[in-house]
Amino acid sequence: MASENSPLLAYRLLGEEGAAFPLPGAGGPGAASARKLSTFLGVVVPTVLSMFSIVVFLRIGFVVGHAGLLQAMVMLLVAYFILALTVLSVCAIATNGAVRGGGAYFMISRTLGPEVGGSIGLMFYLANVCGCAVSLLGLVEAVLDVFGADPTGSSGLRVLPQGYGWNLLYGSLLLGLVGGVCTLGAGLYARASFLTFLLVSGSLASVLVSFVAVGPRDIPITPRPGVNGSSVPPRFGHFTGFNSSTLKDNLGAGYAEDYTTGAMMTFASVFAVLFNGCTGIMAGANMSGELKDPSRAIPLGTIVAVAYTFFIYILLFFLSSFTCDRTLLQEDYGFFRAISLWPPLVLIGIYATALSASMSSLIGASRILHALAQDDLFGMILAPAKVVSGGGNPWGAVLYSWGLVQLVLLAGKLNTLAAVVTVFYLVAYAAVDLSCLSLEWASAPNFRPTFSLFSWHTCLLGVASCLLMMFLISPGAAGGSLLLMGLLSALLTARGGPSSWGYVSQALLFHQVRKYLLRLDVRKEHVKFWRPQLLLLVGNPRGALPLLRLANQLKKGGLYVLGHVTLGDLDSLPSDPVQPQYGAWLSLVDRAQVKAFVDLTLSPSVRQGAQHLLRISGLGGMKPNTLVLGFYDDAAPQDHFLTDPAFSGHAGGTGESGSPSLSTLFPPPRAPGSPRALSPQDYVATVADALKMNKNVVLARACGALPPERLSRGSGSVSQLHHVDVWPLNLLRPRGGPGYVDVCGLFLLQMATILSMVPAWHSARLRIFLCLGPQEAPGAAEGRLRALLSQLRIRAEVQEVVWGEGARTGQSQEEEEEGDFVNGGRGDTEAEALACSANALVRAQQGRGAAGGPGAPEGGRDVGEGPITVLTFLYLPRPPADAARYPQYLALLDTLSRDLGPTLLVHGVTPVTCTDL
Repeated sequence: MASENSPLLAYRLLGEEGAAFPLPGAGGPGAASARKLSTFLGVVVPTVLSMFSIVVFLRIGFVVGHAGLLQAMVMLLVAYFILALTVLSVCAIATNGAVRGGGAYFMISRTLGPEVGGSIGLMFYLANVCGCAVSLLGLVEAVLDVFGADPTGSSGLRVLPQGYGWNLLYGSLLLGLVGGVCTLGAGLYARASFLTFLLVSGSLASVLVSFVAVGPRDIPITPRPGVNGSSVPPRFGHFTGFNSSTLKDNLGAGYAEDYTTGAMMTFASVFAVLFNGCTGIMAGANMSGELKDPSRAIPLGTIVAVAYTFFIYILLFFLSSFTCDRTLLQEDYGFFRAISLWPPLVLIGIYATALSASMSSLIGASRILHALAQDDLFGMILAPAKVVSGGGNPWGAVLYSWGLVQLVLLAGKLNTLAAVVTVFYLVAYAAVDLSCLSLEWASAPNFRPTFSLFSWHTCLLGVASCLLMMFLISPGAAGGSLLLMGLLSALLTARGGPSSWGYVSQALLFHQVRKYLLRLDVRKEHVKFWRPQLLLLVGNPRGALPLLRLANQLKKGGLYVLGHVTLGDLDSLPSDPVQPQYGAWLSLVDRAQVKAFVDLTLSPSVRQGAQHLLRISGLGGMKPNTLVLGFYDDAAPQDHFLTDPAFSGHAGGTGESGSPSLSTLFPPPRAPGSPRALSPQDYVATVADALKMNKNVVLARACGALPPERLSRGSGSVSQLHHVDVWPLNLLRPRGGPGYVDVCGLFLLQMATILSMVPAWHSARLRIFLCLGPQEAPGAAEGRLRALLSQLRIRAEVQEVVWGEGARTGQSQEEEEEGDFVNGGRGDTEAEALACSANALVRAQQGRGAAGGPGAPEGGRDVGEGPITVLTFLYLPRPPADAARYPQYLALLDTLSRDLGPTLLVHGVTPVTCTDL
């Protein structure tokens, strides 16, 4: 080892994360006995071994020789600062609850969710597997440096044959030893770790004593690989003892070529190697299931271990700079053996740390894999890792990991993989910091760790530092690891994961939404930013799926609430019948792929329930401003669950994950002629109530006849031209002249324009019909309307139609205020005739491409070769002031909209258009 010719620089010879031992069983007989490790044995020992590993013996000279003492100290301070930030996050999360098997994976997945946690957990597992292989290969090369057969034929202890096959054999034998220890259980591993700790401590103690006890000496430098030693004069490095001149010469940097690889060293490359030797900080936290008092042991033990290793590194840096010249430091990274009082003890320390690193990586990997398998995130591929012994040792995961390590050993030298392993660990550390940051920002009441020496500033700085370190070590590996994490997250998202872990994203969203809702001041609303916020009242969603999707398109990024009224009186019921229904309605929203909230209420009548929902739905500035209802007619209800592609495959039996299908959660449609929950009188009264509450109203008729492509989430591009017809005036009381477009007419135009902005409706042409009075000249009103549309930035085709001779062209202000829908002097027969005339006028315009005849079924379309009208917007008159005339009003609406196909009757009471920027 006096001449370390193996290219260990590129290897990650670290003691990686310690094992995470699952509890034998929560509350079981073995649970109490499992928690038997003290702070020293359970946290300090594994963490110190993980942070020291083989690097403490073989890279001190490398760092000080190239960087100099001052830059080496700066590097050490920066590295430990980064690690200390993560340590604070680890301690905070670990003391907020028990961390079971999986260590960092458990922390991340239970905070950030299975998608992020599972992807990082798998990367963390692969890092441990590769780290175990790298440690074993490093141990093989360290052994062969002393005992390997020399090609020159030198005798002595150098008897072991070398070569790829032999190296693989040695690595496999050592893996068998390590795997055997891990397979026999965590108890044997813990005892082996303590023995390793004693050996490493004794070796380090001998090195520290040797710096003082050994006198100055010259140490021969073995020629670099590929150089003929007989052709160059012998070179020596000098151990000067404590000498101020030596210290002065070693203060500054002196970057040169690395003699093991021939690469030119820089600050970044040396810092990367040093940083690799300082990781392993979560070894103690991963053993929380074995600790007597984890909330005290994890923060105390981890901090003690970090401080101890930091002190040892500083001491070794200082002693090396004070006693060894630059040549010795740069040309012999294993100079500890050359200056040791008893060189074999240094060899024992090197071998012990390498063996400890491989055991720690293997048992840590098995615990992570077992946790991943138990969570069933990756399906059957990890099923063997679920097998455990009677004592709770996951030997199935150990054997699984053992096999993977053996495959990695076949690769031989892992120069490029070593950087990837380091980056994977940094990704896990960054995720732990992000988890703690998320919990802190979410301000969740249940996040109250007993360790309080942290803040969101330290967490955020830890995330940034780990990400920066990743790209400093290897930009390619960092980018590849983030890409791999994204792909794994997408895979897990597609598979779906458990929803009972409590995602911090939901707490963060709650925190931010509450904050911004408070800032969404209704007093600052402006008409130019108005958007529809819909409350759709649904009796039975089986018959309302097309309307449910159409309303989702009409909302234009606004609030969309699905409301349902359950009839009953809570005083006469043993429990609230509404709460158990939320799950079914939320499943409906998911299956229909609409962006809607669900609001259910219990009321003695549908009318009162609608009043409740109109008043209390929403929050702050996000409250419904438009009520949407299906039309009240005699059409037989359809069961769209049987025909809709999103529901027809789940019409019976059970749904996903064995849950009841939606068909069993919602009753069958109402049979024709059966009693209805809402009377015609209450239906019109509900419309009147909404208008009294200053809510806009939309009544939807025959939406089941809408083309499926118009309700899909795709582009909806079709070869045949479609029309959307808009009649922005009251056809039961038509008006001409310049003032015919009132607030309600502008609202109707706005709703039609909003629908035309939806991708599925882009190809539909908007047609606006302008009714001329008997004495009105053609062209004048059309010009005014076109000018208005130009100001409103509405692209539409304007068509003039002549209204019948019997129609009124004006009305009194008193009639408008009363909300009368026909002249009070006219009889019911004349009003019916007026509605029939208006219906015929609308159908005549539709008949240019399609029309359902008077005898056609509701929504029927006789589609021709020309353009067809797929949706009609009609002006909805106000209900009469006299409640006794509600049935006549509903009958007139039925006559007006009969056989028009899909129709929306709209009445707006609020200004919604603006011509300003």
